[in-house]
Amino acid sequence: MSFKREKINDYFLLDTGVENIFINEHMASAPGDFVKVYLLALMYADLDLDITNEEIARHLSLEHEDVLKAWTYWEKIGAVRKIRTNPEDKFNYDVEFVTLKGQLYGKSSKKSYAADHNTKSLMADKDIKDMFAAIEKITGRVISGTELMEVLSWINDYGAAPEVVVYGYSYCLQKKKKDIKYIAAVIKAWAAEGLRDVLSVEKHLSENEKKQYLYKRVFQALGFSRNATEEERRIMDTWFETMGFSLDRVLTACSKTSGISNPNINYVNKVLINWYEEESSGNAGGGSDKKEVTSGEILKYFEMLRQKNEEAAEERRSAVYDAVPRIREIEEELTGISSEMSRMIISDRVDRKEAMEALKKRMDHLNTEKAFLLTDNGFEIDHMDVKHRCPDCKDTGMLETGEKCKCFAEVTREKINLISQ
Repeated sequence: MSFKREKINDYFLLDTGVENIFINEHMASAPGDFVKVYLLALMYADLDLDITNEEIARHLSLEHEDVLKAWTYWEKIGAVRKIRTNPEDKFNYDVEFVTLKGQLYGKSSKKSYAADHNTKSLMADKDIKDMFAAIEKITGRVISGTELMEVLSWINDYGAAPEVVVYGYSYCLQKKKKDIKYIAAVIKAWAAEGLRDVLSVEKHLSENEKKQYLYKRVFQALGFSRNATEEERRIMDTWFETMGFSLDRVLTACSKTSGISNPNINYVNKVLINWYEEESSGNAGGGSDKKEVTSGEILKYFEMLRQKNEEAAEERRSAVYDAVPRIREIEEELTGISSEMSRMIISDRVDRKEAMEALKKRMDHLNTEKAFLLTDNGFEIDHMDVKHRCPDCKDTGMLETGEKCKCFAEVTREKINLISQ
């Protein structure tokens, strides 16, 4: 007598065994697409069928590159091994699924991440044991096997000290950051900075907090609500560390952007570089009898020129109002329309678009009437405008690019002559 079992020919009606260790230790913390790649390939491995990475990508609606990243991730975790027939071709390899139970209990006949001799040595070290005990106390939970391996990799690969790892966990949890990837990034960054003890970490954090405050104040002065880029932080560091400017001097430079349409770090940087070069060359002069003038005095002189021009424009405006009172009424109405348009922009009126068009037409009509009244009464159309001595920089001494205006040298000579007299 013989016994037979009905053979199922449809592969998708069969079962694929997944180790509970994978589900408990690895699946929750792994990217979802990587889990999909692992499970689909595991099914084909159980069936002893071949499938390419390109086919996996098409089946799961992923990019081919994402499948390659998945295998790199699972290899690092220790869940698979890449077996290459050609060591030179890093993208052409077979994948062998590792028995996770063997890793955990040390019964695997092949070398695994958890069975590494160095890892065993580390786990026998009292400082390492104390470190994990401290981490569990800080986090209020038991460290999983995956997290344990991750922490040991910081010590093995990056040279992080156990006390720094413990401090890193405490620091991140105080900032309400519990994700292991975030903690890893912080500790790896400290290791890259060469911070080998808690004292050096605390000093680094203190200096970094001071820098962050300076960056924030500069960006507030410029009207920026975003964080500084790496290049912007580098530029600002040169102001305080290389050039030696105080925060007040830097904020004064930031205030020079009020007259330009697009305030930016590069503009402020050029202003400060100009100040730094002028002050450096002035100090190098030593015993010269030539009368020196500081950049601050020149900028105050520019401010005086602007004030005089604005006062002159106000006098012309008053004369026009006396001669043609209707022009004052027109300007007051234009001011009211501008305010109404501003309110209209943020309103939820159903007819907002039509109302805005009506206001614009009214403004055009009033501006046309104002132009006719000015010319009919013997005034130029721009008679009431502020007439800047230098139209390029509008009497600020600096162009919108942050460079000195061509009038700067002339105004400097003028200021020096006034001081000499």
